[in-house]
Amino acid sequence: MSEGKRSALLPVEQALERLLTLAETTPIKDTKRVALADAHGRVLAEPLIATLDLPPWPNSAMDGYALRLSEWQGEPLAVSQRIFAGTAPQPLQAGTCARIFTGAPVPAGADVVEMQENAEVLEDGRVRFTEPLKIGQNIRPQGQETRVGETVLVAGTRLNAIKLGLCATLGVAELSVVRRPRVAVLSTGDELIEPGQPLGPGQIYNSNRTLLCQWLRQVGCEVVDGGILPDNLEQTRERLGGFDRVDLILSTGGVSVGEADFLGHALREEGELTLWKLAIKPGKPLTFGHFRGVPVIGLPGNPASTLVTFALLARPYLLRRMGVVDVTPLCFPVPAAFVWRTAGERREYLRARIEDGRAVLYSNQSSGVLRSAAWAEGLVEVPEGRTLVEGDSVNFIPLSEVLN
Repeated sequence: MSEGKRSALLPVEQALERLLTLAETTPIKDTKRVALADAHGRVLAEPLIATLDLPPWPNSAMDGYALRLSEWQGEPLAVSQRIFAGTAPQPLQAGTCARIFTGAPVPAGADVVEMQENAEVLEDGRVRFTEPLKIGQNIRPQGQETRVGETVLVAGTRLNAIKLGLCATLGVAELSVVRRPRVAVLSTGDELIEPGQPLGPGQIYNSNRTLLCQWLRQVGCEVVDGGILPDNLEQTRERLGGFDRVDLILSTGGVSVGEADFLGHALREEGELTLWKLAIKPGKPLTFGHFRGVPVIGLPGNPASTLVTFALLARPYLLRRMGVVDVTPLCFPVPAAFVWRTAGERREYLRARIEDGRAVLYSNQSSGVLRSAAWAEGLVEVPEGRTLVEGDSVNFIPLSEVLN
């Protein structure tokens, strides 16, 4: 390939940077308050500020005995009270210890808790401690986790089960979250037909619609199913103009400069269209534009190409519009269990899984083979101009990182 053709391909990082910049120009600012039970997968619109210390008071990390170290000279101690979680203790009586259970408040005057395994209860009920003790032992201090006024979660945080559990520990029952983006999903081409219908000559079933509609819901979007666009300019205009209050039109296939590219024609007539040729494989063509002011992203039509470009480009764009700052999926190095003999001019994302600690490729990496992704656990990244031998380090992006 000539140097001129090489330079015409837009690197993945630059394409992502452009998309994220465009996303920041049209942030979704509408918010609503939702119950904690309904907030999973939503994006926090306001920072979560701690309104109490966690824990609210020093508490025991063990079942055992609380005492004051400076008053103990090694002698057995009488038990002056029993303290269970959920009860308020009395101040510790001088020269005694308190029987205490995990999570219970430490009584005033006590500064150490010894676990019951290191204590011996004598016949007269006093307790002998058999190991050396130190101040603060087995006590969780007040405010160990959070302090009043501390920012616990920043705005733009995507809420998962763990983060919602953290909200619950602070007594939060409702959260302010960003409105879900409304995304219209379109597939283009007379060759497509929906599952359940009989196939005609030259027709194939539309897998991209199912893939993207489900994936968008996982990301936190409200999906408007636009179905299949026929190869007809007037019907294309009508369908595009029929979407009500959508934040994005997401299409697959057919957006180019070809004679039968009716979606592209409609965008050029009533908006704008930019076609990027990306240095990525699978998925070289990507479109960004507007139709009557609504942003449009056009993904390539082959299923594996749709998967890769949505995962690495469209998904981060949508997350950034919701205010998510960190939109980069987890990526970690693993040894390759394969040989890559030909250095390409495009960065390749190969469907792979990890076996015995090494990345193993699916046997068929064609962009039309979705089965490769169903088999895979992630994407292996092979940079431009790179060859590999077995054992070379490659970046691995788990599919679990991009499927939600």
